[in-house]
Amino acid sequence: MKILILVRHAKSSQGDGAVNDFERPLSERGKNDAPAMARRLAAKGLNIDLLISSPAKRAAKTAKFFANELKIGHEKIIFKTELYLAPVEVFYEVIQKINDDAGCIAVFSHNPSITDLANDLTEVHIDNIPTCGIFAVKAETESWATFKEAKKRFLFFDYPRVSV
Repeated sequence: MKILILVRHAKSSQGDGAVNDFERPLSERGKNDAPAMARRLAAKGLNIDLLISSPAKRAAKTAKFFANELKIGHEKIIFKTELYLAPVEVFYEVIQKINDDAGCIAVFSHNPSITDLANDLTEVHIDNIPTCGIFAVKAETESWATFKEAKKRFLFFDYPRVSV
């Protein structure tokens, strides 16, 4: 079994035109939501082996907040440039190359792509993964190379404005 956790980056500043999209930092709300959502994820008891993130500033910072809260060393964060505003197929290409020693991975990226991927994984349909939202599935496979074709089961969907 393999578990994939999708995380949309936390809330970022809207930008004033002085900073390009790739460099937009997290807003104060995003800086609060990321560790809080990481703690909620930790409470689920999953053993996350690897974090894979878009290198855009807001996604990378969200991944680092999660790593800190989940007590995962920053050396286990892999930045993949191709995840910045990637189409769904690129996510699958990245996932298929993951070492099979990793049983559970978290991927940090952007909308609309991350919502599109979530909707491609199972019969569960969502309109939007909000900022710092988390969507998780379990796949019946022992290899990430066969993840796309594997039967998947929805595990959970959580986001900051949901009461837990």
